[in-house]
Amino acid sequence: MKFLVTGGAGFIGSAFVRLLLQDPDGSRAVLNLDKLTYAGNLENLASIADDARYRFVHGDICDAALVNSLVAEEKPEVIVNFAAESHVDRSILSPAPVFETNLRGTFTLLEAARTHQTPRYVQISTDEVYGSIDPPHEADENFPLRASSPYSASKAGADLLTLSYFVTYKMPVTVTRASNNYGPYQFPEKLIPLMISNALEDKPLPIYGDGQQVRDWLYVDDHARAILAVIEHGRAGEIYNIGGSRALPNLDVVREILAAVGKPESLMQTVKDRPGHDRRYALSSEKLMRETGWQARVPFEEGLRATVEWYRSNAAWTARIKSGEYQKYYQSNYGGRAV
Repeated sequence: MKFLVTGGAGFIGSAFVRLLLQDPDGSRAVLNLDKLTYAGNLENLASIADDARYRFVHGDICDAALVNSLVAEEKPEVIVNFAAESHVDRSILSPAPVFETNLRGTFTLLEAARTHQTPRYVQISTDEVYGSIDPPHEADENFPLRASSPYSASKAGADLLTLSYFVTYKMPVTVTRASNNYGPYQFPEKLIPLMISNALEDKPLPIYGDGQQVRDWLYVDDHARAILAVIEHGRAGEIYNIGGSRALPNLDVVREILAAVGKPESLMQTVKDRPGHDRRYALSSEKLMRETGWQARVPFEEGLRATVEWYRSNAAWTARIKSGEYQKYYQSNYGGRAV
């Protein structure tokens, strides 16, 4: 089976590519199309870079000519779209790129899949499209969309566009919506890798507001397995939520990180909350588990320990990423926020 994976050099996309090529009978091939923006890193795929079943193409999913030529040439059985501008803070600072990539790029891929009759298309989305959810409720796949940021609005729009191709063109599309991911190779601007890398360097750990925003945590390898389960057992035209079933306030997560790293809580620094910050995300994964048999395997404490050890052992990887452009972003987002 041949897969076209877009954004396959990113954090979640690279985990999925690595999973595909672990196939013991060698029956899968992967074409990875990635623009290699700030969050794309071919070092994430060093372990499979020389695999004969793997091909990398440097390109943009908004480039219709390139996308069409690749789909026509490779004839993938499955297209999985991870490619996205995926950080809320960046979408607040500069909203234009999220709509260009997340909406126009999705449209370009869908049109190529429709033109060449690709047998399966999977759109990777996020629990953020549901917005903040009051306890004790959890969002199932029919929960209303209440996007709060340019990022989540762009993802909600891409979801609806994808599902419209099933209704209008009978295309075999599927949408997956996952909770917050964490694990090795994650770009250090999201909560867990940011806090780990700052703590290891004895730098302040910026905590938005009171730190009581609740997120459900999903280990990235569990997410990759869930997507493969949806491809193998899910139904076309459906949405599948993917949650880790471990909801925690951000402040508790940061405290666990400091304990794992062996650093004092005095490193925590309260900063002004970001605009439109959702208070609580909560997903129900019952449909996914019922229809595919998938279950999360990695408990949060175990996954967090493994993640901390990976960043501790890969300081050079983090240092390369946190130079240059990252420093400009960090200052623009957190500079002047201290309270």
